[in-house]
Amino acid sequence: MQAVGGHPAPVAPAYDDGCVTGLVPALMQGDLVPGGWPSWLPDEVLGARRTLLLVLDGLGWEQLRSRPGITPNLTGFAGGAITTVAPSTTAAALTSIATGEPPGRHGLVGYRIAVGAPGRPAHAEVLNALRWSTGDGDARLRHDPREFQPCELFGAQWPPVVTREAFSESGFTAAHLSDTRLMGYRDRSGLVTRAVEAFAGGEPFVYAYWDDIDRMAHEFGLADRYEEELASCDAMVGELAERLPAGTAIVVTADHGLVHVGGNLVHLPPSVTTLVDGQSGEARFRWLHSRPGAAADLLAACHQAFDPVGWVRSVDEVVSDGWLGPEVTAVARARLGDVAVLARDPVAFVDPAESTSIHLIGRHGSLTPDEMLVPVLAVVT
Repeated sequence: MQAVGGHPAPVAPAYDDGCVTGLVPALMQGDLVPGGWPSWLPDEVLGARRTLLLVLDGLGWEQLRSRPGITPNLTGFAGGAITTVAPSTTAAALTSIATGEPPGRHGLVGYRIAVGAPGRPAHAEVLNALRWSTGDGDARLRHDPREFQPCELFGAQWPPVVTREAFSESGFTAAHLSDTRLMGYRDRSGLVTRAVEAFAGGEPFVYAYWDDIDRMAHEFGLADRYEEELASCDAMVGELAERLPAGTAIVVTADHGLVHVGGNLVHLPPSVTTLVDGQSGEARFRWLHSRPGAAADLLAACHQAFDPVGWVRSVDEVVSDGWLGPEVTAVARARLGDVAVLARDPVAFVDPAESTSIHLIGRHGSLTPDEMLVPVLAVVT
């Protein structure tokens, strides 16, 4: 990272040199991937007869490498760090993993997405992408998940996807995993059993997803419960290595890392709120939608208010800097705000319209190393 004005620069997604967007294309095409086998993916995976891609939600590289004694199995795997996408959040990143495309192309540009009337945020809804709901409730009829996200999944090969039974009917699953063959589980042992069953049936590639690292960090922070979950996931990976057929590559990655924010909440001052028509995004990558004609004033006010704790960018700067990918479609662009406010310090920006069932202690979404760097680790059984 380059320091700017005494502060570290954001960690931009490395879409062309080590990013989660490159995982599925490489693993499903092998040595046929355009440009050759990526240097950031362990070579031994290339010769494997079958591959399990295991996504552990919230397993940040910085958090993992600072706790080697908790994760002896993962610590022994080959590999290193790559970046996730921007924003560093589940809805955007999981969709990028499944499609191999940046958010600017697939259009799931965050956790809470402005939808409805482009350019008229006061008349738009905010879609919670994980719940697929707005203030009016279930949004699947008004915002069809399959149309909302148009990109092809897994190279149109429709592999088995091992995920929680509870997620199978969700709008977000329809958006980022439609037409895959879902294999549901209820607990950790169920994930292992389902993966074993899929390979026993002759599958060459299986995708599996586990979300409890992220959930523990959100609820309890990066403390004891979080570390207990890391240890349990490491044991699960060890069991997979023991039970999967010989010659299976296990590739472990994540959608984002985490920051322990606790109660460090930043409220928007009147100098900003008087210029704002609405908010979208998340607490560490907040999109502010300006009142008509006030975008320039809003940008200046945000710099004044938030430069000490974060990065402030206009939407044009976010797009031109390539944070959402080399291309941002017109549809995706219409879902963005006018000014992006990203947390650099361990703080969260408050949107009064955003409600959660628990106080979130661990958070993510911004472009710090703790959030942007994720592992890509592999072993062949």
